Amino acid sequence: MVISPSPSALSFHITSIGLEKSARAQESKQSQETLSTQKKDVVELQNRDREVRNHEQAHIAASGGLTKGGASFSFQRGSDGKLYAVGGEVSIDTSPVPGNPQATIQKAQQIRAAALAPANPSAQDRAVAVAANAIEATARKELQEKTKEDETHPERPNEALSSRIDLFV
Repeated sequence: MVISPSPSALSFHITSIGLEKSARAQESKQSQETLSTQKKDVVELQNRDREVRNHEQAHIAASGGLTKGGASFSFQRGSDGKLYAVGGEVSIDTSPVPGNPQATIQKAQQIRAAALAPANPSAQDRAVAVAANAIEATARKELQEKTKEDETHPERPNEALSSRIDLFV
């Protein structure tokens, strides 16, 4: 007795094999797309890390020693498990120089230069530059008032000497 396969059973078997191959091909394609996306994400994080570090280094280099410590960074972990800097900041001393408006003017100019040093200053960088302009304007006004006061009330020679001599009784 010879048994011949039914045409419907044979076609089911062939279709089943075709579906398995198709599913494996789809999984492989999705796996490749996932790897490609992960690689792309890592490259983007690497670029952002480089950009952030260069940005903060530009602030430090232009600060003339006014920074308070180094840069601090916020990080994001990439699909490769590594941490990448995605944000950063540098603290800078913006206090006026007490009793010395000329030094305060120079300091404000240095602050502004440091704030605007990166190729693409952020909104915060521009806000610091505006604050430096205000510090400079206040110091210039103080310097003008001091100069005007010195012109209207010149010291008499005896007053200058008496403030420098210690009297012993």
